[in-house]
Amino acid sequence: MTRSKLKIIPLGGLSEIGKNMMAIQYENDIMIIDAGLMFPGEEMLGIDLVIPDISYLMENKEKIRGIVITHGHEDHIGALPYLLPQLEVPVYSTKLPHGLISVKLKERKALDGAKLNAVSYGQQLSLGRFRVELFPVCHSIPDAAGLIIHTPLGIIVHSGDFKLDYTPVYGKPTDLSRLAQLGAQGVLLLLSDSTYSELPGYTPSERIVGETLDQVMAQAPGRVIVTTFSSLVSRIQQVIDAAARHNRRVFVVGRSMTDIVKMTLELGYLKAPDGILANIDQLKKMPRDKVVLVTTGSQGEPTSALVRIANKDHRHVHIVKGDTVVLSATAVPGNEALINRTVDALFRQGAQVLYDKVAKVHVHGHGSQEELKLLLNLVRPKFFIPVHGEYRHLSLHAQLAESVGIPQSNIFVLEDGDVLELGPDGGKVTGKVSSGNVYVDGLSVGDIGSVVLRNRRMLSRDGIVVVIIAINRQTGKLVGRPDIVSRGFVDTRESKDMMEESRDLVAKSFDHSGARPADWDFINTKVRDILNRFYYDQTKRRPMILPVVVKV
Repeated sequence: MTRSKLKIIPLGGLSEIGKNMMAIQYENDIMIIDAGLMFPGEEMLGIDLVIPDISYLMENKEKIRGIVITHGHEDHIGALPYLLPQLEVPVYSTKLPHGLISVKLKERKALDGAKLNAVSYGQQLSLGRFRVELFPVCHSIPDAAGLIIHTPLGIIVHSGDFKLDYTPVYGKPTDLSRLAQLGAQGVLLLLSDSTYSELPGYTPSERIVGETLDQVMAQAPGRVIVTTFSSLVSRIQQVIDAAARHNRRVFVVGRSMTDIVKMTLELGYLKAPDGILANIDQLKKMPRDKVVLVTTGSQGEPTSALVRIANKDHRHVHIVKGDTVVLSATAVPGNEALINRTVDALFRQGAQVLYDKVAKVHVHGHGSQEELKLLLNLVRPKFFIPVHGEYRHLSLHAQLAESVGIPQSNIFVLEDGDVLELGPDGGKVTGKVSSGNVYVDGLSVGDIGSVVLRNRRMLSRDGIVVVIIAINRQTGKLVGRPDIVSRGFVDTRESKDMMEESRDLVAKSFDHSGARPADWDFINTKVRDILNRFYYDQTKRRPMILPVVVKV
């Protein structure tokens, strides 16, 4: 009897950092791993967020048995508020991601009708022909999980985002004994995190950051302001612990940071001694060397607390000489310029700023090369797919797999949308499903396409010219000379002659038109052609030209 093939379909997170989403299909059952977002690149003008294209899932909606979430970071859960109302499928995750997803859905008013399930490590989930078990992995957020997926063809292991920290600040270390057990049983396929496959050696333990924070608080002459991701719960715990040791009180600044601290305290993920957390109103009364502030803004986000402080725009906090600012996060690719600007502004106001180039204030949450090799050796999979990373990360991870003895023909470097069909004898990419970026801009999801972005790029580069043409309703003849208004193209005072000449050109083009009222499309195209050519000859620029016809 020929068995059906397993289909592995990445919909996001391969050849990019963020927007992680993977579908696994066997016959008429599909399970989804993660549903993340990505922050827009600089060329995506005006876009707030980017989420995966789920056309394939919408076409196969009745086959989806559920979404399993590995952990609570934005690049793994951030798309849920936008996708769940369309997919209407159950979501399974451990306790902390469950809490974070509820907060996210509530913000977007998408909580009603959502089927959210909190599961514990080791618990078996039945999703059609798949049996799924979550196991603990260490990452930069508590309750992170890897997945063990039992399929009719064999076991799939998905590492989730992980590192091997034997002394984590919170929670359990990565469960290596369970992985070794699976390796001995035989694993069909391993999908493993490639984010830091470029880095040799091991990722240092979170404890190092705790020691640095301890020294900073002991030596800082004034206030200490620590900025990190609001989801980096273990880092917030380290700040609270160090503050308690040096008799400093902790003030939480920024809306998302306040919300998450409140929730994690309620759920017991954060532990704060009585009286250590203080209300922002008490800040003015406290001696400076007894204060620690925890804020958002480690990525230079324009609306975050730290950026408002750096721009002297925060209601409660202003930088004074003697303040120490600790940036406890790695720059997300593309945010470097924003972060540098913030750091400069803080230095300019007299603060001492510590960041990862000058002090051990951050440890990232992903395994480096030796940890990735250890995982490969423990699991000993037949087939291997590197996931979560740009193409170079995936390629380097594939080379590591080869170096530990996995045959090249059993390693698949995939990109979003590839359909890999896997059978006991091998696998091959048999097709492609639509996968790309869906843009979220304000309240609209997916309405902004590449045409709109191209127009925005054009406007941002060469500006806009509006041509107002008055036409007689009866005769179709031009009434007076056209009016031309430009924005962001040229200085109209300096280029007065050129603008006048372009008015004459448009007027002239209508002189010899017949008595019949001209067709709107014809006018539109004609005016654009004439002005495009003329402005390009004069300036070597191509503004967006918008003809407006007024019938009088």
